[in-house]
Amino acid sequence: MNLPDRLTRTSGRRPPTLREIAERAGVHVSTASRVLRQPEPADGWSEAARRVREVATELGYQPNLWAASLRTRKTTTLGVVMPRLTDGVVATMFQGIEETATQAGYSVLLSSPPDDLDAQRRSIEFLVSRQVDGLLLSSLHSPGREFVDSLPVGELPMLQLNRHTDVGLPFVSGDDHRGGYLAGQHLLDLGYTEIAVIAGPDYASTSQNRLAGFRGALAERGVTLDPARIVHSDFEVSGGVAAARTLLEPESRPKAIFAVSDTIAIGVLGVARDLGLHIPEDLALVGYNDIPVVAQLPVPLTTIRSPARQIGATGVGHLLSVMAGNEVESLALPVELVERASTRR
Repeated sequence: MNLPDRLTRTSGRRPPTLREIAERAGVHVSTASRVLRQPEPADGWSEAARRVREVATELGYQPNLWAASLRTRKTTTLGVVMPRLTDGVVATMFQGIEETATQAGYSVLLSSPPDDLDAQRRSIEFLVSRQVDGLLLSSLHSPGREFVDSLPVGELPMLQLNRHTDVGLPFVSGDDHRGGYLAGQHLLDLGYTEIAVIAGPDYASTSQNRLAGFRGALAERGVTLDPARIVHSDFEVSGGVAAARTLLEPESRPKAIFAVSDTIAIGVLGVARDLGLHIPEDLALVGYNDIPVVAQLPVPLTTIRSPARQIGATGVGHLLSVMAGNEVESLALPVELVERASTRR
């Protein structure tokens, strides 16, 4: 019986071994092992490596990840704690995470708990129990040092994503301070001084930094933001509705609003419609993130574009570098103002 016939019969009863694949591909078993456990090199597979992978595919080979993890104490799995996955920005960020992790030969184990610390702690403990090789934390509350210090993670590499706190962990985010500054500068350039901010939750660094940048732009022009016109909310449409009613129902309402997320801004649009206000004639509005739907609204929304997919992808790259024993610098990626009809006069 020749080798192909023997392998064909054998593969009907059990998975092929690395040795069988190596023999059929004409390479050493160590070469077959190396080819089948690594991602494709930047310069592509060699001819021998292609033969190994073709034979493995033909014979239905599946790597024994459990056995490999016992040998190396690595699971080639990244843990991700990411609340609010139904939000378009968060979902896009996760796409960047998963694509980059897959290209690097890692799988992703995602937990999407409610946005509170007890739920996040349970998610982190779950992922640690699954022996992930590193953790991405996207929604830490500020201040977060006590919370992070209390986590049972040992020396597990961790990186903050999007939101971040001063806890000694590197982070990758958008430049939220710059984004808030651009929003304030834009409204001032259009002549608005009676301005309000719907500032999101006060425990989120994204909210804090966007508000701080906005205030900074106003301060440069000698404009003071009335504390009564800073309203905190959650990041949902319902949060924007509640905050907009607080700001718009009184007769002395602002002439412009900066909402620190597009979903909040959508809630503002609904309340403005119900009150008979026209955008931007009666109320100018700026959002944040540039989710796809806001360009298609009846009044397209001026917003700050944040690179959500790039934040996720870059975060994975930084985490892998930390896992390799390197020190990485925190990074705030560039944002830009996208002007549309909600602020045009």
